[in-house]
Amino acid sequence: FALVLLPIAALCIKGSLSIGTIPAYPLLAILVLMLAGSLVEIPVLKTRSKKTDQLVRFAPIIEDIYAVPIVRELNIGKARVFDTTITLNIGGCIIPLIAIIYLFLTQSNITALQVMLIIVVAVTLLSEMMNGVGILVPQSIGIIAIPFSLLTAAQDTASITFIAGIGGILLGTIASVVAFNKENSGSAYISIGGAGNFKAIYITALLASLISYFT
Repeated sequence: FALVLLPIAALCIKGSLSIGTIPAYPLLAILVLMLAGSLVEIPVLKTRSKKTDQLVRFAPIIEDIYAVPIVRELNIGKARVFDTTITLNIGGCIIPLIAIIYLFLTQSNITALQVMLIIVVAVTLLSEMMNGVGILVPQSIGIIAIPFSLLTAAQDTASITFIAGIGGILLGTIASVVAFNKENSGSAYISIGGAGNFKAIYITALLASLISYFT
Protein backbone atom coordinates (compact mmCIF):
# COMPACT_ATOMS: atom_id res chain seq x y z
CA PHE A 1 0.00 0.00 0.00
CA ALA A 2 2.92 2.36 0.61
CA LEU A 3 3.72 2.48 -3.13
CA VAL A 4 0.08 3.16 -4.01
CA LEU A 5 -0.03 5.91 -1.41
CA LEU A 6 2.88 7.83 -2.98
CA PRO A 7 1.01 9.22 -6.03
CA ILE A 8 -2.01 9.98 -3.84
CA ALA A 9 0.29 11.84 -1.44
CA ALA A 10 1.65 13.87 -4.36
CA LEU A 11 -1.89 14.83 -5.42
CA CYS A 12 -2.76 15.76 -1.84
CA ILE A 13 0.32 17.98 -1.57
CA LYS A 14 -0.82 19.74 -4.76
CA GLY A 15 -4.25 20.20 -3.18
CA SER A 16 -5.95 18.14 -5.89
CA LEU A 17 -7.77 15.69 -3.59
CA SER A 18 -10.42 16.12 -0.92
CA ILE A 19 -13.33 14.14 0.45
CA GLY A 20 -16.36 16.25 1.30
CA THR A 21 -15.31 18.70 4.01
CA ILE A 22 -11.95 16.96 4.53
CA PRO A 23 -9.30 18.92 2.57
CA ALA A 24 -6.12 17.56 1.02
CA TYR A 25 -3.62 17.62 3.91
CA PRO A 26 -5.99 16.18 6.56
CA LEU A 27 -6.99 13.52 4.00
CA LEU A 28 -3.35 12.57 3.51
CA ALA A 29 -2.90 12.42 7.29
CA ILE A 30 -5.91 10.10 7.58
CA LEU A 31 -4.56 7.75 4.90
CA VAL A 32 -1.09 7.64 6.49
CA LEU A 33 -2.50 7.12 9.99
CA MET A 34 -4.78 4.35 8.73
CA LEU A 35 -1.81 2.50 7.29
CA ALA A 36 0.34 3.00 10.40
CA GLY A 37 -2.54 2.25 12.78
CA SER A 38 -3.30 -1.05 11.07
CA LEU A 39 -0.63 -2.60 13.30
CA VAL A 40 -2.46 -1.71 16.52
CA GLU A 41 -5.45 -3.56 17.98
CA ILE A 42 -7.69 -2.59 20.91
CA PRO A 43 -9.24 -5.62 22.69
CA VAL A 44 -12.93 -5.08 23.43
CA LEU A 45 -14.51 -8.49 24.05
CA LYS A 46 -13.70 -12.06 25.03
CA THR A 47 -15.51 -15.18 23.86
CA ARG A 48 -14.75 -18.80 22.96
CA SER A 49 -14.61 -20.49 19.57
CA LYS A 50 -13.55 -23.86 18.22
CA LYS A 51 -10.08 -25.05 17.20
CA THR A 52 -10.90 -27.13 14.13
CA ASP A 53 -8.93 -30.17 12.92
CA GLN A 54 -8.54 -28.52 9.52
CA LEU A 55 -6.93 -25.47 11.11
CA VAL A 56 -4.44 -27.64 13.00
CA ARG A 57 -3.36 -29.28 9.70
CA PHE A 58 -3.01 -26.09 7.65
CA ALA A 59 -1.97 -23.61 10.37
CA PRO A 60 1.60 -22.98 9.07
CA ILE A 61 0.33 -22.23 5.55
CA ILE A 62 -2.46 -19.91 6.75
CA GLU A 63 -0.02 -18.17 9.09
CA ASP A 64 2.35 -17.42 6.18
CA ILE A 65 -0.47 -16.09 3.98
CA TYR A 66 -2.23 -13.87 6.53
CA ALA A 67 0.66 -13.05 8.90
CA VAL A 68 -1.23 -14.05 12.05
CA PRO A 69 0.33 -16.16 14.89
CA ILE A 70 -1.87 -19.24 14.46
CA VAL A 71 0.64 -21.96 15.40
CA ARG A 72 1.49 -20.31 18.73
CA GLU A 73 -2.17 -19.68 19.57
CA LEU A 74 -3.11 -23.30 18.86
CA ASN A 75 -0.77 -24.36 21.66
CA ILE A 76 -2.23 -21.92 24.21
CA GLY A 77 -5.20 -22.71 26.45
CA LYS A 78 -7.52 -25.66 25.97
CA ALA A 79 -6.86 -28.21 23.26
CA ARG A 80 -10.18 -27.77 21.42
CA VAL A 81 -11.20 -24.19 22.23
CA PHE A 82 -9.81 -20.72 21.49
CA ASP A 83 -10.09 -17.99 24.10
CA THR A 84 -11.09 -15.58 21.37
CA THR A 85 -10.37 -11.86 21.68
CA ILE A 86 -12.44 -9.52 19.52
CA THR A 87 -10.51 -6.35 18.74
CA LEU A 88 -10.92 -2.97 17.05
CA ASN A 89 -8.12 -2.06 14.67
CA ILE A 90 -6.89 1.53 15.02
CA GLY A 91 -6.15 2.03 11.33
CA GLY A 92 -9.02 0.07 9.85
CA CYS A 93 -11.77 0.94 12.33
CA ILE A 94 -11.13 3.80 14.77
CA ILE A 95 -9.51 6.36 12.43
CA PRO A 96 -11.92 5.94 9.48
CA LEU A 97 -14.86 5.89 11.90
CA ILE A 98 -13.78 9.27 13.28
CA ALA A 99 -13.52 10.58 9.70
CA ILE A 100 -17.00 9.27 8.86
CA ILE A 101 -18.51 10.90 11.95
CA TYR A 102 -16.81 14.19 11.07
CA LEU A 103 -18.18 14.06 7.52
CA PHE A 104 -21.69 13.46 8.86
CA LEU A 105 -21.44 16.30 11.35
CA THR A 106 -20.18 18.77 8.77
CA GLN A 107 -22.06 17.52 5.70
CA SER A 108 -25.12 15.41 6.53
CA ASN A 109 -25.74 12.91 3.72
CA ILE A 110 -28.80 10.64 3.78
CA THR A 111 -27.79 9.10 0.43
CA ALA A 112 -24.60 7.78 2.01
CA LEU A 113 -26.66 5.95 4.65
CA GLN A 114 -28.84 4.38 1.97
CA VAL A 115 -25.84 3.17 -0.02
CA MET A 116 -24.22 1.99 3.21
CA LEU A 117 -27.11 -0.40 3.82
CA ILE A 118 -26.42 -1.99 0.43
CA ILE A 119 -22.76 -2.48 1.34
CA VAL A 120 -23.70 -3.95 4.73
CA VAL A 121 -25.87 -6.56 3.00
CA ALA A 122 -23.15 -7.32 0.43
CA VAL A 123 -20.47 -7.75 3.11
CA THR A 124 -22.73 -9.94 5.24
CA LEU A 125 -23.47 -12.19 2.25
CA LEU A 126 -19.99 -12.32 0.73
CA SER A 127 -17.70 -12.36 3.78
CA GLU A 128 -16.65 -15.59 5.50
CA MET A 129 -15.16 -16.67 8.77
CA MET A 130 -11.64 -17.99 8.16
CA ASN A 131 -10.43 -20.30 10.91
CA GLY A 132 -7.44 -18.80 12.69
CA VAL A 133 -7.72 -15.45 10.88
CA GLY A 134 -11.12 -13.86 11.40
CA ILE A 135 -13.70 -12.34 9.06
CA LEU A 136 -12.52 -12.26 5.43
CA VAL A 137 -14.10 -9.49 3.35
CA PRO A 138 -13.59 -9.34 -0.46
CA GLN A 139 -10.94 -6.69 -1.04
CA SER A 140 -12.78 -4.89 -3.84
CA ILE A 141 -16.23 -4.87 -2.24
CA GLY A 142 -16.12 -1.10 -1.67
CA ILE A 143 -16.36 -0.62 -5.43
CA ILE A 144 -20.06 -1.43 -5.14
CA ALA A 145 -20.61 1.99 -3.59
CA ILE A 146 -19.27 3.87 -6.63
CA PRO A 147 -22.08 3.27 -9.20
CA PHE A 148 -24.77 3.94 -6.58
CA SER A 149 -22.99 7.15 -5.62
CA LEU A 150 -22.75 8.26 -9.25
CA LEU A 151 -26.43 7.56 -9.86
CA THR A 152 -27.75 9.28 -6.76
CA ALA A 153 -25.36 12.18 -6.10
CA ALA A 154 -22.56 12.41 -8.65
CA GLN A 155 -21.13 15.59 -7.12
CA ASP A 156 -20.62 13.81 -3.77
CA THR A 157 -19.33 10.50 -5.15
CA ALA A 158 -16.06 10.63 -3.19
CA SER A 159 -17.62 11.30 0.22
CA ILE A 160 -20.47 8.82 -0.34
CA THR A 161 -18.01 6.12 -1.42
CA PHE A 162 -15.89 6.79 1.69
CA ILE A 163 -18.81 6.88 4.13
CA ALA A 164 -20.93 4.12 2.61
CA GLY A 165 -18.05 1.87 1.55
CA ILE A 166 -16.04 1.92 4.77
CA GLY A 167 -19.04 2.24 7.08
CA GLY A 168 -20.77 -0.63 5.29
CA ILE A 169 -17.69 -2.85 5.52
CA LEU A 170 -17.33 -2.17 9.25
CA LEU A 171 -21.02 -2.78 10.02
CA GLY A 172 -21.08 -5.86 7.81
CA THR A 173 -17.99 -7.22 9.56
CA ILE A 174 -19.58 -6.64 12.97
CA ALA A 175 -22.72 -8.48 11.78
CA SER A 176 -20.56 -11.37 10.57
CA VAL A 177 -18.71 -11.52 13.91
CA VAL A 178 -22.02 -11.72 15.75
CA ALA A 179 -23.45 -14.34 13.40
CA PHE A 180 -20.57 -16.82 12.88
CA ASN A 181 -20.99 -20.29 14.38
CA LYS A 182 -18.53 -20.56 17.27
CA GLU A 183 -19.09 -24.33 17.47
CA ASN A 184 -17.81 -24.95 13.93
CA SER A 185 -15.06 -22.37 13.49
CA GLY A 186 -12.79 -20.15 15.51
CA SER A 187 -9.76 -17.92 15.89
CA ALA A 188 -7.66 -16.59 18.75
CA TYR A 189 -8.27 -13.05 17.48
CA ILE A 190 -11.08 -11.60 15.40
CA SER A 191 -10.39 -8.06 14.31
CA ILE A 192 -12.90 -5.46 13.16
CA GLY A 193 -10.98 -3.39 10.66
CA GLY A 194 -7.85 -5.53 10.86
CA ALA A 195 -6.79 -8.97 9.61
CA GLY A 196 -9.13 -10.19 6.89
CA ASN A 197 -10.89 -6.87 6.28
CA PHE A 198 -8.35 -4.02 6.50
CA LYS A 199 -7.42 -4.29 2.82
CA ALA A 200 -11.05 -3.86 1.75
CA ILE A 201 -11.36 -0.77 3.96
CA TYR A 202 -8.09 0.81 2.84
CA ILE A 203 -8.71 0.16 -0.84
CA THR A 204 -12.09 1.87 -0.46
CA ALA A 205 -10.42 4.87 1.18
CA LEU A 206 -7.87 5.09 -1.64
CA LEU A 207 -10.57 4.81 -4.32
CA ALA A 208 -12.69 7.52 -2.68
CA SER A 209 -9.63 9.78 -2.56
CA LEU A 210 -8.84 9.25 -6.24
CA ILE A 211 -12.46 9.75 -7.28
CA SER A 212 -12.37 13.21 -5.72
CA TYR A 213 -9.79 14.20 -8.37
CA PHE A 214 -12.39 13.70 -11.11
CA THR A 215 -15.51 15.06 -9.39
